[in-house]
Amino acid sequence: MAKRKTVQVEKEVPFHTFTVEQVAEHFSTNIHEGLSSQEAAERLKKYGSNELQGNGGVKWYKVLWRQLANVLVVILLIATILSFATKDFAEGAVILVIIIMNAAIGFWQEYNAEQTMEALRNMSSPTAKVIRDENRTTVPNNQVVPGDIMIFEDGDVIGADCRLVETFNLETDEALLTGESLPVQKNLDVIEKEDEPLGDRLNVVFSSTTVVKGRAKGIVIGTGMKTQIGQIATSLMNVDSSETTPLQKRLNKMAYFIFLAAIILVIIVFAVHKFKYSNEVAIYAISVAIAMIPEGLVAVVTLTMAFGVRRMAQVKAIVRRLSSLESLGAVTNICSDKTGTLTQSKMVAVRMWLPGDGYYRITGTGFDPDGEIYQQGEMNGASESNAQEQLVVNDEGSNHFLRTLQAASLCNMAELRKTTRPQSHGEWSAIGDPTEIALQVLAYKAGVPKPELLSQGFKLIAEFPFDSSVKRMSVLYQAPEQQDGTGGHFIFLKGATERVIGCCTRYRNGDNEILLSEESNEKGSMDRKAFETMITEKLDILADKGLRVLTLAYRRFEAAPGTDLVHDLVREEVEQDMTFLGLVGIYDPPRAESRPAVLQCYDAGIRVHMLTGDHPATAAAIAKEVAIIPSDVPTKGNPLIMTAGQFDSMSDEEVDKLIELPRVVARCSPNTKVKMIAALHRRNLFAAMTGDGVNDSPSLKTADVGIAMGQSGSDVAKQAADIVLTDDNFATIVHAVAEGRRIFANIQKFISHLLSTNVAEIVVLIVGLAIKDDDGQAVFPMSAVQILFLNMITSSPPAMGLGLEPASESNMHEPPRSAKQGLFSREVIMDTFVYGLAMGALCFSVFCVVLFGFEGGETGSSCNREYSEACEGVFRARATAYASLTLLLLAHAINCRSFRASSWSFKNLKTLRHNKMLWMSLVIGALVVIPCIYIPGLNRSVFKHTGISYEWGFVIAALVLFILFSDLYKFIKRRTMKPLTVRAASELEMERMRTFMSQHTQNDSVMETKP
Repeated sequence: MAKRKTVQVEKEVPFHTFTVEQVAEHFSTNIHEGLSSQEAAERLKKYGSNELQGNGGVKWYKVLWRQLANVLVVILLIATILSFATKDFAEGAVILVIIIMNAAIGFWQEYNAEQTMEALRNMSSPTAKVIRDENRTTVPNNQVVPGDIMIFEDGDVIGADCRLVETFNLETDEALLTGESLPVQKNLDVIEKEDEPLGDRLNVVFSSTTVVKGRAKGIVIGTGMKTQIGQIATSLMNVDSSETTPLQKRLNKMAYFIFLAAIILVIIVFAVHKFKYSNEVAIYAISVAIAMIPEGLVAVVTLTMAFGVRRMAQVKAIVRRLSSLESLGAVTNICSDKTGTLTQSKMVAVRMWLPGDGYYRITGTGFDPDGEIYQQGEMNGASESNAQEQLVVNDEGSNHFLRTLQAASLCNMAELRKTTRPQSHGEWSAIGDPTEIALQVLAYKAGVPKPELLSQGFKLIAEFPFDSSVKRMSVLYQAPEQQDGTGGHFIFLKGATERVIGCCTRYRNGDNEILLSEESNEKGSMDRKAFETMITEKLDILADKGLRVLTLAYRRFEAAPGTDLVHDLVREEVEQDMTFLGLVGIYDPPRAESRPAVLQCYDAGIRVHMLTGDHPATAAAIAKEVAIIPSDVPTKGNPLIMTAGQFDSMSDEEVDKLIELPRVVARCSPNTKVKMIAALHRRNLFAAMTGDGVNDSPSLKTADVGIAMGQSGSDVAKQAADIVLTDDNFATIVHAVAEGRRIFANIQKFISHLLSTNVAEIVVLIVGLAIKDDDGQAVFPMSAVQILFLNMITSSPPAMGLGLEPASESNMHEPPRSAKQGLFSREVIMDTFVYGLAMGALCFSVFCVVLFGFEGGETGSSCNREYSEACEGVFRARATAYASLTLLLLAHAINCRSFRASSWSFKNLKTLRHNKMLWMSLVIGALVVIPCIYIPGLNRSVFKHTGISYEWGFVIAALVLFILFSDLYKFIKRRTMKPLTVRAASELEMERMRTFMSQHTQNDSVMETKP
């Protein structure tokens, strides 16, 4: 692996461990008065402006230089110069066109109008509200300095990292930094651990994150490159993105070898002529050099990549760099984010538990309320798969069930609506907090949506919004009068289980309300401790499924006469004496395609790791659902499941001693992901990293293949990545890997074809040195124009067709290529020389048979330059050799479609029709031989050959012999070489993980169990 630059990030001060007073003292600021304008100006000079620094935009000339600074291109330039020097303008012009075409295609594909740092800069808020000179004022965001007292409200983009000093119901969206799908509730509590993950630093807000709810005030602790997003920018600036891919390295090595071999062959040509220079010798030497150089290789590789880009776009993967496409085929490990990649990034209520009624299962995904609710009961230890279920139809559930759904519907500010625009096809959309949206969708499925309840007469009187200090929300509603005279007012409450239970004095069991007492022997009641134990057991069952659990409660409210229900209510008095209703389990469901995609990765010998900022229990549960780890293994003590704190605390040596790297790492920071990629590289593994947030961009850069999400992904992630998925679907990665493997296999096929052509030409030309004319000069068995025409016109189009071959059936059932295995595997090298020697021998044989067997062996004088009666035999033999090699090359293109299987069976020939480019190039290549041989002037003056007649019999004979030989050769390979395919490995991989975890499970827990 190439060396990567080490990212140097200055150690940050752990302000989250400071009290507010300590932070204020550190920055010499006043919480109430803020900084003075003079002090702010001085700090602006000291700390610099609050903006991200970059390396500048993309330079077009650098991109163009990368296209030209290629060893094979340099060799072609040398050949061009030599051709012009010897006045062979046709050859020089053709080769020059090849160079220009290749550079233009590569430049157009790789050039990017925007640069990663530009996207980072644009994410900052343009203005900020701060306290200066004891007054609240708005300043440009780039003028904010450390020590400023910043104010932010609902909807604001936070302009700098801040230690909170005052909050009111503050929630921020930090998904771009942490990957956490839910808004984070902030507070002022001091955190003791210095290395606390970003997602758990609840007393700090970060630059470029957004305020979802509430308002707050904070002391600026970091600006510009000193913010968390600035550290990511620093990482991106220091990552070496100039590394060449394995394909580039191998092509460069091949170019050096070809260059050396060409020089040796040129020396051989001059040595045979006793180093006496003449134009004849120089032209022959150039012809040999041209025969050695696969002129079409660079163009064919580039165009094959370009066609691959188009195919990738069809499967919704946009390739930003041509050179990285082939790297997909070598991927051994995929490090994937969870939120929005493996999951849908939409919170959904999937389970519910009500005392007396038992469990409920809710179907459906996203915002669509068309799902159904099934009552499962308590199941009595039975597995969920064989539990007896009963469909709950609309609002026909028990009174307990309906009251619970009323609480979910009314204690809720989210809105659900069906779009009416024609292009939306009636899709459902939602506005509000993700958890409230999930509850509202549940209410719709149960037939009690909020709009319908409001239309029935429910009227909102008062609301106590969610507060992070109490972790609950309550609402007071006036209920409609019923036929039995009931109605009045109700309080509905939802929140964290431990905070809601503390407000409850009874619980609902069916239609009965049972009092909770402190005494276990009180008649008609239940011991509170026993109740809490029961709830904890149910909570654990839901938590083990990776669900975030909300608790619902209610009570009938009767206010004292004369009470103002809007202004006189006290929250502590309202949220008491509640009746417990039930638990609702919510989670971000995995995509339907994720599990099959992960299993297909295992079949292809690729291991999947989940690195997410989410909670460990949630991450582990999703990992089991999508088959990253087996579903039947314990979570506690699992060595394949770690938190970022555990993984980051390990030294590189400790990580390298691990038998298996963790498959799940939760609460990840940007450095955690980079560290995982580095650990994989030290094991000589080829890593792909997927992600969508800004926090993913350093690892996207560091990984061998960076894959960003196009829909949910930030601009930064897209710019940092090599490939962007337009559908954000993990399954698309599998298609991309398959396409990468197909492309690499096809590159091997057409390289074998092109190099076999060169070997055949070299055999003919070098052996042909033995044939001398009357002047003692070597007779060209093939002319320079013939060679160039074969290389560019005859050989290159079929090679390009081979680049478009569909994937083989075993494509995704083979292990990834090892880092040491290059384009030139032992089999490819063997095929190149075996087929090349066979074609060269047959071609030279027909040349000799015609010249010496039928034309008397007369070689004439100056037959390499012009036609004469004495050169008739040479010209006819040369035409025969040219026609033979043309048809042999075309037949060899069919051979190269498969390394082992017979290419001439009816089944394989039938599939040829699916590759239009290949069969058209074969037909056209065969037809072009006719005008080249028979058009007067063109044949004798340009190609240095003449028309033939009986010689076609030798051409056909050579073709038949080659086909028979190639099928015999493949038959021997099938019998003697190891099969290419392997059997499906997904079940073997799952069993291997089970065995490993059973042998290495730790006694202590490696993760928390409750979200």
